Amino acid sequence: MPMEKINTNDIERKWLNLPYYSESPAQQLDIYLPETGDGPFPVIMSIHGGAFKFGDKADMQLKPMLKGLKRQYAVVSINYRLSGEAIFPAQIYDVKAAIRWVKANAHTYHLNATKIALWGGSAGGHLSSLAGTSAHAFELEDLSMGNSDYSSEVQAVVDWFGPTNFLTMDQLFIHSAVAPHQVHIASDSPESLLIGQTITEAPEKVKAANPETYITEQTPPFLIQHGTHDPLIPTEQSVVFYEKLTAAIGADKVKLDLLEGAGHGGKEFETADNVKRVLNFIDRYLKA
Repeated sequence: MPMEKINTNDIERKWLNLPYYSESPAQQLDIYLPETGDGPFPVIMSIHGGAFKFGDKADMQLKPMLKGLKRQYAVVSINYRLSGEAIFPAQIYDVKAAIRWVKANAHTYHLNATKIALWGGSAGGHLSSLAGTSAHAFELEDLSMGNSDYSSEVQAVVDWFGPTNFLTMDQLFIHSAVAPHQVHIASDSPESLLIGQTITEAPEKVKAANPETYITEQTPPFLIQHGTHDPLIPTEQSVVFYEKLTAAIGADKVKLDLLEGAGHGGKEFETADNVKRVLNFIDRYLKA
């Protein structure tokens, strides 16, 4: 299900296909800088979605993140190993390796290593959330992938309709007015393919992949946005995630927006007003 690639020809200052590790061609990232200024620029790190099995750092999912260039953010868009190449936890290893690489190479690329926000949708929302909550969970980090002197902590997370607990998704749809488009406990579901076996047979692996597992008082601020008519990821997952985050870090640091009538992504998320809302949230933590 490849998406159309985004046209970035009008962005003059950029570096494309930089390897943050060398095990796989997937382990690359792109850096885009604002038109003017020497930085160091705070960083929006974009993590693409695609059911953990497709998607690309340069597809149309990047479009809203690139709006950050106008606010003097650098945008770093990453690829990671997809489930057809490697099973979990390879994906979160890659995300964290990319974060450490950005910090280690910040000076070269005019980036501010102490001001990083993650932003992703669907599978990218899950990986953004998991990286955000598990910065101190070293079992989800492979420091042999380089730059081990740097932490994978970030300052903020924007989670667009990402899944959390894979095992509760089907059950939540039973009590929802939304008809689901897939069965998540199936052996060929995106979540089972990610884990490497049917998720009902691997509850410990599912727990390890759940961002809720790692929530602590050190968890960074979150903005969660989810459509009320999402047929792939139950909206209630984001509600539960919001409640658990709020209990740990306080209601002032967690925002939940339920976009009325919106599905799994779509135009409601990418309106000028909504992207402005997201960037205002990021401003609060990266420009304070």
